[in-house]
Amino acid sequence: MATPAPFAVPAFLRGDAGLNGNRRVATRSRAYLTPYLRGLRLLDLLTVMLSVLGAQFLRFGSSSTSLGTHVGALSYTAVSAALILGWMTALHLQNAYDGRLVGHGVQEYRQVFHASTWLFAALAITAFALKLDFARGYVILAFPLGTLFLLAGRWSARRWLVSRRRAGELSDRVLLVGDREHVASLVVALRRAPDAGYNVLGACVDTATSGWIEGVPILGPETDVLLKAVDLGADVVAISSSTGLGQTGLRRLGWALEGTKIDLVVAPGIMDVAGPRVLTRPVQGLPLIHVEAPTFVGPALVAKGLLDRVGALIAMIVLSPVLVAVAIAVKLEDGGPVLFRQERVGRDGNSFGMLKFRTMVVDAEARLPQLLAANEGAGPLFKLHRDPRVTKVGRALRKYSLDELAQLVNVLVGDMSLVGPRPPLPREVAEYEAHVRRRLLVKPGMTGLWQISGRSNLSWEEAVRLDLYYVENWTPVLDLMIMWRTAQVVIQPDPHGAY
Repeated sequence: MATPAPFAVPAFLRGDAGLNGNRRVATRSRAYLTPYLRGLRLLDLLTVMLSVLGAQFLRFGSSSTSLGTHVGALSYTAVSAALILGWMTALHLQNAYDGRLVGHGVQEYRQVFHASTWLFAALAITAFALKLDFARGYVILAFPLGTLFLLAGRWSARRWLVSRRRAGELSDRVLLVGDREHVASLVVALRRAPDAGYNVLGACVDTATSGWIEGVPILGPETDVLLKAVDLGADVVAISSSTGLGQTGLRRLGWALEGTKIDLVVAPGIMDVAGPRVLTRPVQGLPLIHVEAPTFVGPALVAKGLLDRVGALIAMIVLSPVLVAVAIAVKLEDGGPVLFRQERVGRDGNSFGMLKFRTMVVDAEARLPQLLAANEGAGPLFKLHRDPRVTKVGRALRKYSLDELAQLVNVLVGDMSLVGPRPPLPREVAEYEAHVRRRLLVKPGMTGLWQISGRSNLSWEEAVRLDLYYVENWTPVLDLMIMWRTAQVVIQPDPHGAY
């Protein structure tokens, strides 16, 4: 007796015709991204050509004479053409045009950087081995300029793509599968990152046949996933680790999706663990996921502290006119003190005095008990959208986060970091659950994931999740990304994001 399939299989996807039988395939398969990726290739090609030919002209002039006996009769132009071809080939080999990587995260930039680095490393080694002096001109000029311009071009292209995705365009159509709790978490996570390009169509949940989860319709039970995916023209089927399909069902689903060009994505049960801490090792066909423990000591953290202090010092020097202007504005409004000092809890639970440019009336702390009943904040946080204690100058400073520039002093003396979890108040820490106290394993930061993800609009649970994610997965690249995104948030602030 044949074992029944764990899910409904459309007739045209059944293997009745044998291994060589023709299967109908879906036509979407990210076809909507083809024009964008084609434009990206053209942009990269123009960038590479300008960088390489520009380096040739600056280093060697317009001469196209022989390079010497070691190379024969090749001209500088021929070498430049070969380098351009090699650079574009390296970008393709590094999957720099993979539609799954564009628009979100640092992986797209990493692929471009790796392609450029490997190419010019090979060029430098070859030139050294063959004693080709001409290569130095390309390595010294073309590599840094070309890589910088490639990354800048990707950033510019991404801005356009992200704007389209936030408008609901150029995104993958996703069908979720799993139990209600995990599907709800996936919906929230994907909705929080529209840049990633995942548009959730619906969900197949347990044995349910109707209803809604976080505003997403339930389309049927898990066993209907393949049928629903084909009917809806989905690009991605995202499977939660909680799915009841089982190992056999997942294997069969993967086989069935081979001919449809629908991607199968599995969301692991280990949440909020970033790639650098995850190592997949196959053992007898079984993929074992090794999760490295987070590290809170060592050279990387020492380097972070050094960069924090150097960065804070440079920022104070560069922004000194702004700091002086803010101080004068605060002083002139009501004649009170320029700075506001408040006790906050730092690394390992140690208290310190955090500085801010004063944005409230002088007796703000004394008036706090009268406003507690109107608290709009989540968890132990106190937030009030129209706090009567905030001054006119203070509202402007908060909108552009200028009041927090005083914390550069805290970074300089070592109490805070440029990037880290939000610095909590002692009364907030007193209400922390045990797992939330892990926020105190690193220094608090002037900015962080909470700063670029909604600030005052975040729920308490979401703010905690973002801070814990940072604590567990800190890397220098993540810090740079957060600082870059913070600059964008400050320049174009959300009118409802900070108050």
